[in-house]
Amino acid sequence: MDVSLDSIRDLHVYQSKLGYRFSVDPLLLYGFVNLKRAYAIADLGAGTGIIGMLLAKKYPSARITLYEIQERLAKLAEENVTRNCLGDRVRVINCDIRTLPCFNEISGGFDLLVSNPPFRRLKSGRLNPEEERAIARHEIKLRLEDLVKTASFLLRVKGRFCVIYHPWRLSELVETLRRADLEPKRLRFVHSNISSDAKMILIEAVKNGNEGLKVESPLYLYDENGRYTEELQDMYAPNTADKK
Repeated sequence: MDVSLDSIRDLHVYQSKLGYRFSVDPLLLYGFVNLKRAYAIADLGAGTGIIGMLLAKKYPSARITLYEIQERLAKLAEENVTRNCLGDRVRVINCDIRTLPCFNEISGGFDLLVSNPPFRRLKSGRLNPEEERAIARHEIKLRLEDLVKTASFLLRVKGRFCVIYHPWRLSELVETLRRADLEPKRLRFVHSNISSDAKMILIEAVKNGNEGLKVESPLYLYDENGRYTEELQDMYAPNTADKK
């Protein structure tokens, strides 16, 4: 595979030059997670493993499982885990996460789940001709309903599910979460700058949680001069937010 070696925070990451490549989304989701401690974490649709590895650095006592359906991405994730010396705590499983509710032994096994899932319906927007990117962006192999069903199955009671998603599907996301006993508790809108509409949302849901949603202050990516905001710079800076 034609790959490049890139850096994000203190990680070195192999990724395809032509296929799926990470954007700022993994950092935003990583920064949104605010648990004081976590011991069992999973990333649903892990890609090349970035979010899970960032969380492994943030929670040094946690065991991380990276679930990824695309074999090429799963292999890159395995290489990335090894390169970043996280093989003792991070494992990669190449599978279709829609099948996970068939395995009772992993039911309720996780404190925290994260996901940066495909958010475009099949018939919305242009389908990317590159298969790896198309699967990552469109609901070709994973619909929202299936993702949420699996998340509810894997989480322990009061466990948390953190997702980055598109704002035009917010109402659908909230309804789908609630049907699966995942109560939305925190919401944050992500904007390019102070003058723009929200481009993404970050949402946290708690399994069997009580009603009550906190809407946090907006997250802006760029300041009035077109530079990264201080908050985003802090997310990119190595080790600044990692817990000891």
